[in-house]
Amino acid sequence: MGKSLDNFYKNQTRIYKYILYVVTVGLIVFFFPRGGKFKYDYQKGKAWQYENLYAPFDFNIQKNLSEIDEEKQELLLNKASYYSYNANIATKVENDFADVFAKHFGAANYSMAERERLFKIGKQWLSEMYRLGVFKNREIEGRPYLIKNNEAILIRKHQVLDVTSAKQYLVNLVQDSIAESVRNPFKTSLQSVIKPNVFYDEDLSEKALKDELSKISFTRGTVPEGKLIIAKGEVVEAEDFTILDSLKKEYESEVWDANNYYFILLGYAVLVALVLVMLYLFLMRYRPDIYENNIKVTFIFFNILLMVFVTTMVVKRVDNYLYVVPLCILPLILKNFFDARLGLFVHVLTILILGFVVPNSFEYIFLQIIAGIVTILTVSELYKRANLFISVGQITLIYIIGYFAFHIIHEGNMNNIEWYVFAIFLLNGMLTLFVQPLIYLYEKLFGLVSDVSLLELSDTNSKLLKELANKAPGTFHHSLQVANLAEAAANEIGANAMLVRVGALYHDIGKMNRPTYFTENQITNVNPHDDLPPKESAKIIIDHVIAGIELARKNNLPDRIIDFIRTHHGDSMVYYFYKKQQEIEPDTEDEPFRYPGPIPFSKETAILMMSDAVEAASKSLKSPTYIIIDEFVEKIIGGQLKAGQFTNANITLKEIETVKKVLKKKLTNIYHLRVEYPE
Repeated sequence: MGKSLDNFYKNQTRIYKYILYVVTVGLIVFFFPRGGKFKYDYQKGKAWQYENLYAPFDFNIQKNLSEIDEEKQELLLNKASYYSYNANIATKVENDFADVFAKHFGAANYSMAERERLFKIGKQWLSEMYRLGVFKNREIEGRPYLIKNNEAILIRKHQVLDVTSAKQYLVNLVQDSIAESVRNPFKTSLQSVIKPNVFYDEDLSEKALKDELSKISFTRGTVPEGKLIIAKGEVVEAEDFTILDSLKKEYESEVWDANNYYFILLGYAVLVALVLVMLYLFLMRYRPDIYENNIKVTFIFFNILLMVFVTTMVVKRVDNYLYVVPLCILPLILKNFFDARLGLFVHVLTILILGFVVPNSFEYIFLQIIAGIVTILTVSELYKRANLFISVGQITLIYIIGYFAFHIIHEGNMNNIEWYVFAIFLLNGMLTLFVQPLIYLYEKLFGLVSDVSLLELSDTNSKLLKELANKAPGTFHHSLQVANLAEAAANEIGANAMLVRVGALYHDIGKMNRPTYFTENQITNVNPHDDLPPKESAKIIIDHVIAGIELARKNNLPDRIIDFIRTHHGDSMVYYFYKKQQEIEPDTEDEPFRYPGPIPFSKETAILMMSDAVEAASKSLKSPTYIIIDEFVEKIIGGQLKAGQFTNANITLKEIETVKKVLKKKLTNIYHLRVEYPE
């Protein structure tokens, strides 16, 4: 029955992985932009590595964005501005002049001939002035057109008069042509009637501008079918690059049609599936503990999907801002929760997937892989904020240096550098800092534990450790000693020192329930085990593991810490009480005197088992010497090895020997011994 249940569970986890795999491949292909992939890879400034390329069909040469922008700017500078002419206002001005002139030049003061002459001159000047009209303001953009009698007349900017300039123009005329005796009233009569009668026609001007913009051609010239585009070994120069880009766009739009749609999807699906198979094989071969844990596998696939989704959205909408996506968050997170090797491997696979859809894929893949390597090499102890800021600065610097290098290769000089790209890299760095709250969020969603959480758990002022110190002070002191030993050993063999330290601090919390039944908490010489049968004593000792697991779950300790509580005695025996029971009952079975297990399954849990056993047993040493400590450590760890306690742990015999050396050195320091040299 137990075997069939185990098989059922294994089949369930396997089926779940298959479903996760298929869904992930489907979603990634769904996120991809709809378009075929050009079969040639090329870069400006590099030699064409393929055979001679001839035009497979007729296609237009596309203008680049800068050319189109230049044309737009030129058009905006010379755009047609339309101004409507109001003839009614011009007529009214002439009528008003007649009324004002009559008031200023009455019959009593001036002769009829003089009045007629001045009136005729004034009317003529106004008529000439209002032939083009008086504009509301003189700020004219582009080419001004005057709409008069349903006809658009192009006028020159120096001909344009507004109210102020029109009045000044009249002053100059009066000054030059009119006698001084009548100059002032005549000037006043003319100036007082001037009104604007030409107004900017916004609707007509905007419509004309749109018409002009719509006429801008996005192509310049055509490449006929069969024409040589570029020869093998020829350097891809600016014009070649433009033609190749035009061919690429035309090719991808023609390939992605109704007939080829499903074939292209199939091609993408096969390539993505191949990449994710590599991930599964890596996990199976090198990270079996992660592979067996569906939550961890889901977590890895979720992060790949997230990065692919965000990047493809940027590619579809604003591909100029592609490097805003903080892709280095991926190796940061995976290194924090798992290890550096897995983080870099997943990062590289994700970049390979994105290489199908991003522009300039070689540059992108190169820069992102280098940035990922820098992330893995520089970021350590993420819970230290300064480390993260320093690493983000180094990542940003790598992006900037890489951009400079590629720009020089493409352009051959430092001209035309797009400075906004540096702002994009800086923004990328700032977004990478978001990894801290993201790690916290992932801990809550997936039940994982990071170094930041481990640092919080290692605080001896936490509720659970304070309770342990109050109820079982001897056990608390023992846990601190074990934590120091285990941390030193973990550092020496490259294991997770922070994790093993926290595991050591909590591994014996189950002793709080019945502290006096454990020797380190017995202040007096009274031993409660003296009044109990060996079987019951053994049960109390063994039960501290189960009690510790229950207490840890009650206090929401992460599973990775509970693993230390569960495995720190493995399936070893409570040998003292087993021997006492044998004295009473020689045929005693050893099963009731064994811990339930499981045995350690990682370097960290194996280190804790060794450190715990050595520290606990070291209390029985009477007059320790270096030789005694050496033999003592060898005996205890040798016994654990012989009992097969480290069979499932990924720890080598060489690493176990290193752990032994560290434990011997630490115990020697604790007992203030010096190495005894032979005389």
